[in-house]
Parts: sequence; C-alpha cells; structure tokens
Amino acid sequence: MVYERYDPTKGKRFYRPIGGGIDFGELSREAMVREVREELSADVTDVRFLGVLENVFTYVGRRGHEIVLMYDARFEDESFYEQPSLEAYEKSNDRHFEATWKSLAYFRSADSPPLYPNGLLELLSKNYGDAAPA
Repeated sequence: MVYERYDPTKGKRFYRPIGGGIDFGELSREAMVREVREELSADVTDVRFLGVLENVFTYVGRRGHEIVLMYDARFEDESFYEQPSLEAYEKSNDRHFEATWKSLAYFRSADSPPLYPNGLLELLSKNYGDAAPA
C-alpha cells in the first residue's frame, strides 16, 4: 500500500509506502504496527522483516537522509484488500491522504513515477517476484 506525493521544486510525482518514524524506546516492528494503526485505523498480522534501505534524497529543495527498516504484514481485516484505496491520516502533520494498491509491474514501467526509498522496488522483487502489491 503506497501513497502519492509531489515535489513542487522538481515538478515530479513519486510514491512511498505507508509508515513513519520510530519513537524513542520503541522497536521498529512495534513502530510499523503502530503507524499502520494510526494512519489506516487497521491492525496487521504476520509481520515480517524484509531488509534495510538507506536513502539520501532531496525533497522540496532540502536534503534528507533516512535509514528505512522495511516490513511486510497482512491486514487482519481481509476486506481491505478488496478496496482500491483507503483514506489515511498522518497525525504528526495533520494531513489526510489516500493510500492505494499498485503492482510491482506498475513501478517497473518506464513512465511510472518512482517508488521511494531508493532500492525498495528491488527489495520487494527479491522477496516476492511479481506477486506482491506495493
């Protein structure tokens, strides 16, 4: 499940998976479960660590550097998979957004906006081939 963002400085769209930061004293797995609950009001199960990605980037003219711990999980409520999109909410900046399903094939297309963080498409492909939605 990903959401679309736009960098007005570059004039380009891109996608990122749902998620967020780790609070002090919180384990990364706990943070992922909490972030999904906060953003989508959903519980997940079968949490599985996929890997670590390091990403140096520029967004809205500002440089950033992140270390991303990637997890996969399943929604406990299977009906989420039948919905083309879900209303999401980011509490830290009081922002509503739409999270959608996109296939890995979509991001492999030459005219697709990129999927960030860098290396995520390759990590998902290594773990799932073409079978996993982003």
